[in-house]
Amino acid sequence: MSSRDYSLDLALAERLADAADAFTLSRYQSLDLVIETKPDLTPVTDADKGAEELLRSIIAAERPDDFIVGEEFGGRDVVQVPGNTKHYWVIDPIDGTKNFVRGVPIWCTLIALMSPDHKVVAGVVSSPALFRRWSASKGAGAFLSLNGGEKKRIKVSSVSKLSDSSLSYSDLIGWGERREKFIELQDHIWRTRGVGDFWSHMLVAEGAIDIAVEPSLALWDMAALDIVVTEAGGTFSDLDGVDGPNGAGGLSTNKLLKDQFIQSVKP
Repeated sequence: MSSRDYSLDLALAERLADAADAFTLSRYQSLDLVIETKPDLTPVTDADKGAEELLRSIIAAERPDDFIVGEEFGGRDVVQVPGNTKHYWVIDPIDGTKNFVRGVPIWCTLIALMSPDHKVVAGVVSSPALFRRWSASKGAGAFLSLNGGEKKRIKVSSVSKLSDSSLSYSDLIGWGERREKFIELQDHIWRTRGVGDFWSHMLVAEGAIDIAVEPSLALWDMAALDIVVTEAGGTFSDLDGVDGPNGAGGLSTNKLLKDQFIQSVKP
């Protein structure tokens, strides 16, 4: 059992988010933004790389014994070694890079701390262009701050029927054998909207949406989302129902709808 005080780690995550917000906003809609293409054909900018370098430097100074896993500079192979006893930070400097480069304000920085047994124990989702920040730590609840204001505790909805639910997703890419079932489901639920990306999951945590789903994500896309959704009373899992951010995709629900949704899209 860890004796680590996760409230102190959350406070550090907030400071990291402050630094990231200042940096990414300075590059958002910049005329000299440098855009490259990664091997998987997704875009990466000098803002992504610069923000991750900044966060890594702060973590290295503040938590020198912790590992770091980031989208741009890796590190996951180290923490997956059997017998790892160290906590590790998981960061996505800009989640929603495609939106970032087009001037769409739905992007954020994701910062999470994971325990040696690969559970998320603290996290911050900071979206400065939307003037919103969500935060949570293990056992302490989930919170939303608007435009830098006072934190407000958030919780998931109590909708219990799939037919009464509101669902959000990003697109139809990556659904594989579940694709047709997912499309068919649209005719049997109350409301479907393509809010997409991290915001869908945060709206589940707020109780504004009941289900958010993306079938293909990486650890750094999901870790911070996991702790906010679960501390708000919901569930975060892959599409097979395995809890946590270590699967191939992310499903956020209010807990009451998890099994219903998974069964409805089962191939």
